[in-house]
Amino acid sequence: MNQALRRLGTRIRELRSKRGWSQEAFADIAGVHRTYMGHLERGEKNVSFMSMARVAKALGITMSNLLSGVDTPDHTKRRK
Repeated sequence: MNQALRRLGTRIRELRSKRGWSQEAFADIAGVHRTYMGHLERGEKNVSFMSMARVAKALGITMSNLLSGVDTPDHTKRRK
């Protein structure tokens, strides 16, 4: 699994959770299917530009804010 996708998924989950939204409620707000949102949050799907735009809009943030820190490797975990 691509680490950048995993970090993006983690970021989406954290931002959603801060707002107190369930994954299903957030998927409805963002206009995507609940299972697709689950795939995004787990980093299992390569997210499209339009999906990122929907997610950012639903969160009330810019796309650059959504992507903030996603390209920074997580140094707390070591690769095997």
